[in-house]
Amino acid sequence: MLPRIATLFAGLGFAGLAQAAATHYPLTLDNCGKPQTFDHAPQRAVTIGQAGSEMLYALGLGDKLVGTSLWFNDVLPEYQAQNAKVPRLADNDPSFEAVVGKRPQLVATQFEWMIGAQGVVGTREQFDELRIPTYVMPSDCEGKDNLMGADGTRLQAFQVDSIYKTVSQLAEIFDVQDRGTALNAELKGRLNSALGQLAGKDLSQTSALFWFSSADLDIDPYVAGRQGVADFMLRTLGVRNVVESTEEWPTVGWETLAKANPTWLIVARMDRRRFPADDYQKKLEFLRNDPVTRNMDAVKNGRIIVLDAEAMQAGIRLFRGLQTLATAFASGHAAQ
Repeated sequence: MLPRIATLFAGLGFAGLAQAAATHYPLTLDNCGKPQTFDHAPQRAVTIGQAGSEMLYALGLGDKLVGTSLWFNDVLPEYQAQNAKVPRLADNDPSFEAVVGKRPQLVATQFEWMIGAQGVVGTREQFDELRIPTYVMPSDCEGKDNLMGADGTRLQAFQVDSIYKTVSQLAEIFDVQDRGTALNAELKGRLNSALGQLAGKDLSQTSALFWFSSADLDIDPYVAGRQGVADFMLRTLGVRNVVESTEEWPTVGWETLAKANPTWLIVARMDRRRFPADDYQKKLEFLRNDPVTRNMDAVKNGRIIVLDAEAMQAGIRLFRGLQTLATAFASGHAAQ
């Protein structure tokens, strides 16, 4: 098992890691086309999106968090104690008032549709007026148009480097660059571990489908489109995505999906309950009983992988998700 970031800090004392220069404030970063200036390391931060919350925990910055929101899954076990000390402003999207009420010196969001031109929580200009710096994870704005499609449309394929960039920039903002270097080393190690599991295995004829959720079980599901984060996971492992849309999470009919007949079905496991299909057990029941889906090869042969929804997002869980998928693809059967 790869060492956790905390183990790296305690056991290595940063030995063998390049010592990064300290942050010089004021620090100005270009973030998604908008410069953001930090006069000092934030002492109070709010996150909108689980990826940012767990990333700050992994960087040892949990004591700087004064509010979190937008959770798909329960927090990773190693961060439970720290997370229990941080107020949860909302399970889904918080109000603008709830966020600014925490007097944050940084608001970090996982998705631009939360804080952006049409932000559900607010626009960046609204936060600027209150002199509150905002940070949108580059994975959700670079090479992507968030005004097209419900969850945005990728103009170019998602790049994993955007996650490493987020880690490095957050580490710079908080002046903990050595921790960022260590965390990125761990994430890259997990990716290489996943690839190593498939060394010498030919998956050129293997295909897959990601089913995230459905507004209702009797209507078209939200599935992973081409060029997004989930598609990156498949491409990295040498597996083809049967969905051709460039929207991040388009809706596609089951008749079309059944005709594509993917080798594997990957269904999201969530702790949130916004839609009926957020419950993965209901997804499995549907797949095994619906007259269209029950005849798909993946269903008949039990090639269904249950994966945390957050592992399908641009955060530290993605790398664990890659390892889970690689294990299944390498063995030819799913372990839930």
